[in-house]
Amino acid sequence: MNISYRWLKDLIPGLSASLEEVSELLAMRGAPIEDTETLSRGLEGIVVGRVEAVVPHPHADRLTVCRVDGGGGLVDVVCGAPNVRAGACYPFAPVGVTLPGGLEIREADIRGVHSVGMLCSERELGLGPDHTGIMELTGDLRTGQELTEALRLDDVLLDVEVTPNRPDLLSHVGIAREVAPGGSSGVAPPDIPGSPGFQTELRVGEREVEWDGVRIRIDDPDLCHRYLGAVVRGVSVGPSPEWLASRLRAVGARPINNVVDATNYVLFELGQPLHAFDLSRLRDSTVVVRRARPEEPLRTLDGEDRTLSDSVLAICDSSDAIAIAGVMGGEHSEVSHDSRDLLLECALFEPKSIRTTRKALGMSTDASYRFERGVDPEGMEQALRRAVEIILATAGGEADPVVLDVCPRPWEGLTVPLRPSRVEHLLGVPFEREDLRAVLEPLGFSLSDREDGAFDVSVPGYRSYDVVREVDLIEEVARVHGYENFPDSLRAFRPGTVPDDPMLQLQDQLRDFLVAMGFFEAQSPAFAPESEGTVRIQNPISIEEAFLRRSLLPGVLRRVEFNLSRGARDIRLFETGSVFDSLSREERPLEEMRLAAVMTGRRTPLHWSEEGRDFEIWDLKGTLLAVLERSRIEGELVPEAPDEERLDPKRAFTVRGADGTLLGVAGRVRPEAVDAPAWAADLWALEVTLPDPPPPPAPILYTPPPVVPAVERDLALIIPMTLPVARVTDLVQSAAGTLAERVEIFDLYEGMGIPAGTRSVAYRLRFRAPDRTLKDEEVERSVADVLRILKQELGVVPRGA
Repeated sequence: MNISYRWLKDLIPGLSASLEEVSELLAMRGAPIEDTETLSRGLEGIVVGRVEAVVPHPHADRLTVCRVDGGGGLVDVVCGAPNVRAGACYPFAPVGVTLPGGLEIREADIRGVHSVGMLCSERELGLGPDHTGIMELTGDLRTGQELTEALRLDDVLLDVEVTPNRPDLLSHVGIAREVAPGGSSGVAPPDIPGSPGFQTELRVGEREVEWDGVRIRIDDPDLCHRYLGAVVRGVSVGPSPEWLASRLRAVGARPINNVVDATNYVLFELGQPLHAFDLSRLRDSTVVVRRARPEEPLRTLDGEDRTLSDSVLAICDSSDAIAIAGVMGGEHSEVSHDSRDLLLECALFEPKSIRTTRKALGMSTDASYRFERGVDPEGMEQALRRAVEIILATAGGEADPVVLDVCPRPWEGLTVPLRPSRVEHLLGVPFEREDLRAVLEPLGFSLSDREDGAFDVSVPGYRSYDVVREVDLIEEVARVHGYENFPDSLRAFRPGTVPDDPMLQLQDQLRDFLVAMGFFEAQSPAFAPESEGTVRIQNPISIEEAFLRRSLLPGVLRRVEFNLSRGARDIRLFETGSVFDSLSREERPLEEMRLAAVMTGRRTPLHWSEEGRDFEIWDLKGTLLAVLERSRIEGELVPEAPDEERLDPKRAFTVRGADGTLLGVAGRVRPEAVDAPAWAADLWALEVTLPDPPPPPAPILYTPPPVVPAVERDLALIIPMTLPVARVTDLVQSAAGTLAERVEIFDLYEGMGIPAGTRSVAYRLRFRAPDRTLKDEEVERSVADVLRILKQELGVVPRGA
C-alpha cells in the first residue's frame, strides 16, 4: 500500500512524530514499512518556467523557439512539443541539471538556433507515462519556483505491508488511525479547496429506488448488499487542479481528469472504491445490479473485449452490462470531456464474489483489491459525500438533493463480549478496565459495561472483517500495548496432558536420529511442475508449479544441486513431508507422509591423519535399515530396480512389505539426474513411506547385566556371490539356538585362496547362558549345528574345509 507521508500528516493535525518514529510504530502495530522513496529525488534544480513567447524555428517546420523565463532571465529553448503556448508554465531544466533518466542538460545548437535548457514532459521527469507533449503546470505558481515545491513533491512515499486480514489499512485514514496520537478521534480529513458546500438526503429502498427520472435496482441482494447513487449535473470535465493531481502522483497514480481523479482521491484517502458513469449514456437513466447473462459481452476501460459468465456480478443499464461490479467499468459509459451529467456509484459487494470474478477474468484493480478484502460498510455515505464535494469543487455543476440508496441487506454492527479475566489469562498480564478502554477506544471500538463485569464491545465497520471474536479483541490489546512491553520472564504454567499425534512423534524421533547422524533437515514447498505431480492446484501461486508433488526426492535433489553449485561437496540432507497422488477425478487424492534422505561426499570430516572415504552403498543400506527400524516398518530389502527414474537400477533396491506393497526405494542417483560438477562424489538417496498410523513402539524391557562370562567363536564361511549374505546371517542366528547372544560380521575377503565366484565372510558368534558358565562341549555342539544346517540348506561351508 502506497502512503504519502505528507498526506498522512495533513490527516493528523496533531502529529509530531518523525518519519522514523512513524515507521517504528507501524512496524510494532503489524504494518511494517517495506521501503521508502523520496519523491523529489532526481528533480533537483528543475524549476517552473514561464513561456513568454513562441515563434517557429527558422530551419525546421516541426520545431519552435520558446522564450522562457526560468527565474534567471529570458533564454531561448528549442522545443518540438505541439502543446507549448505563450503565457503558460512548464517544468524547465536549466543547463547543468541531470534528469531522472540520466540526461544531462547542456547548451546546444539545434538547426542553427542556440538552445539553453529544456522544457520537460511527464515521462522525462519520471512523473507519468505521457510523452506526447510538455507537462503544463497550473495553479498558484511562481517563475523560478522549485518544481518539487510547485507539485508538492517534497514528500516521501511509504510502501506499507498490509496483511490480507486488515483491509482497513488500505487507505490513508486507516494508517492514520494507527499512528494518530488520539487514534481515530485525532484523524481529520483536510478541507477541499473551493468546496461550495451542498445538502443531500437519502431516499432508501429495499430493492429499487427512483427519483427525478433516475432509477437504481438490485436484482441479486446476496452479492450486492447496498448501492448508493448520487447525481451531479452540469459538470465540466477537464484537467484536475494541481492540489488534486499532486496528491495522486504522490502515491504513484496518474491523474486523468477531475471526475476520475476525485473518485481515486477518495479511494486512497478513505479506502472506498467509487465509479462515475456518464448519465447520458445509461439507457433509461437506469442502473441494474444483476448477474451477467451467459456470454454477455463488455468492453472494459482497458480496451479489452470480455465475455462474461452468469457467475459474474455486473452493473447494467436497462438492457446491457456497463461495468464489472467491483472490478472495472465499461468503455461505453465512461466519463469523457463531453460528459455533463454524472451518476456516482458507491457500493457494498460480497467480497467472495469479487474475488471469484477477478480470478476468473484474470484481472486485478485497485478497486477489486479492496472489495475482495472488504470495505467499510459504515463509511459509504462519507465516501460518497467526499467524492461529490471534490467534483463540485473541481468540475463545477450541481448535485441533486436526493441520493438514491438501495439497501436490501442493512448493515448490522457486531457486538463482541470482552472479559478482563480472559485478557489476563491469555496475555499473562492483568489489565485494568480503564486500561482496556484506553487501548481499544482510540481504534474506534466502543465499550459498554455489563453486569457480570465484562464489556460489550461494538466493532466499527472498518474492523468488522477481522474482529469477530473475543480473542481478536485480545490480540488488539496486545498489539497496541506493545509486544515488547510484556515481561520476558517465564511464569508458572500447567503443562498440557494431551500427547502429540503419533505421526508427529515418529517424525520427531526420525528427525533426532538423522540429525545425530550428521544430516541437515531440508524444508521445501509441496508445489511442483506437471512432470513431478498429478494433483493439479486450483489456485497455484506460480503456473510453473501448478501441481502437488508425488515424491520428496526431486525437491531434496534440487537442494543438493544448490549446495553443490556453491562448492559444498560433503552433503547430507533429509526431509519429511506429504506427497500426493491422484487416483481418479471422482476420488480424493491419496496423501502419504514420507521421508527422503540423500548423502554424498566423505563419510567423516576431512583430517590430515587419514584419507576421507566417500559414502558407499553400504552406508545407504545401513541408514535405510535404521530408518525402517525406528519407523517400525515391517519390510524386506529386495535387490530389484525400483520404479524411480532418478536411481541407477544396477545399484538400487526396494523395500516391500509382506504382501508385496512398495514401502520405499533406495540407491545411487543417476549422474544425469542432477546438475553436479565433475568433482562431486556419488550421490545416494532413499525415500520411504511412513506408516499411518505408526505402530506403537515395543515396550522397553529391563535386562539385568550378565554375571557370567561369554564364549566367542569365529567362523569364516565361503558364500557364493549369488547368495545374499543377509540370508546366511538369518540362518546362522536361528541355527545357533537360544544360547547365541549375538551374531555379527567382522570381515569380508575376496581374491586368491578362495574359489572363483565366492567370497569369504567372517562371523563372530557370542554364546552365553544367563545362569551359568557354558562348557566347551555346549558351544561346539551349537557351532556344529550351524555348520550342518548351512551346508544342508544353502551349501555354505567353512573356509578351508
